[in-house]
Amino acid sequence: MDLLSAILPTPIQELSNAITEKAGIRLYIKRDDLIHSTVSGNKWRKLKYNLLEAQSQGQRRLLTFGGAFSNHLYAVAAAGKALGFETIGIVRGEEIVEKLSPTLMFCKEQGMNLQFVSRAEYKLRNEADYLQKLAAKFSNPFIIPEGGTSAFALQGVAEMLPEINAQLSQIPDYIAVAAGTGGTAAGLLSVGANVLAFSALKGGAFLKEDIKALLNGRHSGDLQLFTEYHFGGYAKYDEELITFMNEFKRKFDIQLEQVYTAKMFFGLFDLIRKNNFQKGQTIVALHTGGLQGLLKS
Repeated sequence: MDLLSAILPTPIQELSNAITEKAGIRLYIKRDDLIHSTVSGNKWRKLKYNLLEAQSQGQRRLLTFGGAFSNHLYAVAAAGKALGFETIGIVRGEEIVEKLSPTLMFCKEQGMNLQFVSRAEYKLRNEADYLQKLAAKFSNPFIIPEGGTSAFALQGVAEMLPEINAQLSQIPDYIAVAAGTGGTAAGLLSVGANVLAFSALKGGAFLKEDIKALLNGRHSGDLQLFTEYHFGGYAKYDEELITFMNEFKRKFDIQLEQVYTAKMFFGLFDLIRKNNFQKGQTIVALHTGGLQGLLKS
């Protein structure tokens, strides 16, 4: 893992404005976007033990899944090249093969073998029979689930909570995260954190059951899942979200992106404005990186 050495602990800084002051709460941002130059945010934490396990098995080939704007594919491609793994990306949508997104172009430049499949086939990505077929086709690679979300991912994410507690000299009342597959939320819940999860997907209510399955019956913190801040669905956005993102950058000098982090902060400030929290409570919002997917104006 030498080539993926991270800057830890990642910084925490307080965010204060008229909304937080009126609500009487303290809001902090955990700057996991600074953890590594290419494998940023929750992706570094979710991949850490996946990659160590692959190395311990003597594997030299990784296979994983994602869409055209997948932060996860980007991270796996970068990590694979750095650590000497061959990488294979199963990409959702045959129609995008002729017009690669900047994310997929980067993956290709890192040497990732991109395999474009239909959306119907992509839905089989968690089915045992389909995974066996992929394993046979690609000479038994180490398979990492979509988003890196696995028991190994939870182990890496869980290491964040002691960092936060030590940096604040207290346990925060809530940790706010953007949610795609639910792995980051599950990892924090697994070590007792109370989590506010903001779905970046339209119809994201299913994430509650997915997170429950990832926890596999273990005692956890409290989960609140918010599904109304998706702005039309995954990678969708509108002028209101972009305006919010730009104002956030102007006010706090921190760049968000429109796929995950801007939606999470938009929802969080909306909840604060609506007095969903008690005076004196502390919230830590996680910046999960993904800035390579930032909308280019």
